[in-house]
Amino acid sequence: MGASSRDLDFSEYFAARVQRFRRVAFALCGDWHGAEDLVQAMFVQLYRRWRRVRPDTADAYARRVLLNLFLAGRRKSGREYVTPSPPEAASPPGRDTPLRLDVERALAGLTPRQRAMVVLRFLEDLPVAEVAALLRVAEGTVKSQTARGVEALRAALPAPTSEEW
Repeated sequence: MGASSRDLDFSEYFAARVQRFRRVAFALCGDWHGAEDLVQAMFVQLYRRWRRVRPDTADAYARRVLLNLFLAGRRKSGREYVTPSPPEAASPPGRDTPLRLDVERALAGLTPRQRAMVVLRFLEDLPVAEVAALLRVAEGTVKSQTARGVEALRAALPAPTSEEW
């Protein structure tokens, strides 16, 4: 009964959180295929340790695993391959608005740590202290790197018009 209860608990957790972690992973890596890979690897690692994960800290632990996978993947080289034609189809109409594409490009211009900090602070709405704990850096580092990341985003993005508000 222990294994089936564990599996049921994990399945419920997965169903409740998978979309949220996909959005975070996409914001981190800027690619839906890469985001799917990150989330899949995160849930595999999480499942392996599910018995030891406390329910009240499951989200924080999953976030830590996701960040570690993202940052480790950025350090590895040779992951991209040139192919004669793109492997994926075009996105559905209306999905890739010019502003969204600009934001994705601007985020891609940040360093991996800056991008992680900006995503955690503004997409996940985490406090500075929690981001610092997740990334194992000082709170001042989170503040300064987030500020530099936001400054870089502002410089890379066009100023909003009154119609966009």
